[in-house]
Amino acid sequence: MKSKLRKKYIALREELSGEKLEEQSLEIANKLLKLPIWEYEFYHLFLSISEKKEIDTEPILHILQGMDKNIVLSKSDFETNQLHNYLLTDTTTIKKNRWGIPEPQGGIEVPAHQIDVVFVPLLTFDRQGHRVGYGKGFYDIFLSGCSKDVIKVGLSLFEAEDNIPGILESDVPLDYCVTPSTIYNFKK
Repeated sequence: MKSKLRKKYIALREELSGEKLEEQSLEIANKLLKLPIWEYEFYHLFLSISEKKEIDTEPILHILQGMDKNIVLSKSDFETNQLHNYLLTDTTTIKKNRWGIPEPQGGIEVPAHQIDVVFVPLLTFDRQGHRVGYGKGFYDIFLSGCSKDVIKVGLSLFEAEDNIPGILESDVPLDYCVTPSTIYNFKK
């Protein structure tokens, strides 16, 4: 079932015009400002794969920079499905890997347990806070290594599914998910 949902939402993204994607990305960034997540220090942000029409995280990056937060970016290790996290500094070099993912080329490594808030990429999510990504488990592995208090914020261009079947014990649920029109709160 997750594979059907992946195909559905990849196809829906493909239909978005560049203008609509930019507009929705800005709406999501503005909605994030309403969340109670801004008093922390370390924020993990993914950089968008523009070819896959992912939400443009540049407006969120500007918000974090404007608030003088520590921004953490990750580099994917496809051998282990692990994310290695680095502090974004003025000297950080960003380069796309062979899968089109923009990544830092080294720098000051930040341990997962030090990160306070994680903005989580996804294809879709449900009303219980479960998400479907690309299926490699990078974020579930990464989030399971974060502190138990880490705040997990999904970013979605589309509204929630009612229920995602086939959720595994290793699937880490979100605390919030923000779409262009809705803030979902799963912290109960």
